[in-house]
Amino acid sequence: MRYCSQCGSRVNRRIPCGDSLPRFICDQCQTIHYENPKMVVGCIPEWNDRILFCRRAIKPQYGKWTIPAGFLEKGESVAAGARRETYEEAGARVETLIPFALFDLVFVGQVYLIFRSVLENPDFRVGDESLEVRFFREAEVPWKELAFPVIRESLRLYFKDRAEGVFSFHTGEIKRSEKTLLST
Repeated sequence: MRYCSQCGSRVNRRIPCGDSLPRFICDQCQTIHYENPKMVVGCIPEWNDRILFCRRAIKPQYGKWTIPAGFLEKGESVAAGARRETYEEAGARVETLIPFALFDLVFVGQVYLIFRSVLENPDFRVGDESLEVRFFREAEVPWKELAFPVIRESLRLYFKDRAEGVFSFHTGEIKRSEKTLLST
């Protein structure tokens, strides 16, 4: 950050009075610009024994598979955000949303909240951010073509819980150098 979003003057990074972390502070109007993590919401859309996946038409990870997910918008609940992302990316509507996993990705400043969800019906279409949308059974999941480690781990936990017949709520952190989750 170089300029204040309030007045347009230059900002400098320093620790404000009463704080313990460096922040961008405007030298002119004294506005403190906080950099907080972004919330990503998504869901594992279920239809019978299949999950709806999207192949990304945007960077990062163009052409890779994922579940519908994206950044939460201001003024939107986490459930509404997950529903919106599913509709935008896959043209599908979900009903029941059950919180399934919460992941910290500290190295990129993101927090993921993934829901389990049930599709209202098996209808879907390719959205603007998707090249392709399709159902996969567990044995068909393109594990080596998944876009993000957080999605891989969400699905691994989902299929494990489904096999055991009991779904838990999972929390953990994905670290930059790791492809696995430290799950609790």
